[in-house]
Amino acid sequence: MQVTTKAIVLSGLKYGDTSLIVRAFTEQSGLKTYLLKGVLASKKGKIKSAYFQPLMQLEVVAYHKNKGTMERISEVRVNYHYESLHTNITKNAMTLFLAEMLANSIFEEEENQELYQFIEASLQWLDTHDEISNFHLYFLLRLTKYFGFFPQMGSTDAPYFNLLAGEFVYSTSLDPILYGENLKFFKMFLGINFDELHTVKMKKVNRQELLKSLILYFELHLQGFRKPKSLAVLNEVFS
Repeated sequence: MQVTTKAIVLSGLKYGDTSLIVRAFTEQSGLKTYLLKGVLASKKGKIKSAYFQPLMQLEVVAYHKNKGTMERISEVRVNYHYESLHTNITKNAMTLFLAEMLANSIFEEEENQELYQFIEASLQWLDTHDEISNFHLYFLLRLTKYFGFFPQMGSTDAPYFNLLAGEFVYSTSLDPILYGENLKFFKMFLGINFDELHTVKMKKVNRQELLKSLILYFELHLQGFRKPKSLAVLNEVFS
């Protein structure tokens, strides 16, 4: 079946000497894996390997067999031209990290337009703003809404957040919890939007600790989730 759909690139893996295996989150069909034969060898072809950098926003014409096998792309164009996402060092490190987080979190081959539109709009915001040191924290927290484990908002005055239960609690247990300064920032992110991110003033250590807790939160609630290897690069850039 031929499909024209918007797609966000999650990963690209060299296959053989000249080909790429690309995983992309598509607006119409969810997660798809494409085999791009010879794309690394062809300099004059319509499909360029540069199109498949992490989190590129594309429009593709593809043939979907929907049998769990690799699909084929016949045409591609850039749907949104980034201004700074791949050229700014900080944003590029964040891009690699978020692409890996999304690749490790999205598994369904089915349409999810709300999730697609959230990711699409969020990346465009990141591309066009400068104060972005808290972006990844807020983005990951909001992402949990679409995966079904957004924090339960009852008892937000409680002194702890139970990461396993996904709720605010008044007593500790053997479950991993958020508390103290990190919980304060966690609550702040729950009550703002992207344009207010710059109002949350965090120290490097708090940012790293909260990110570590958010990754654990994903690990506890998403079966098959793997910790991102690019986390160390991101922490280095923000150190």
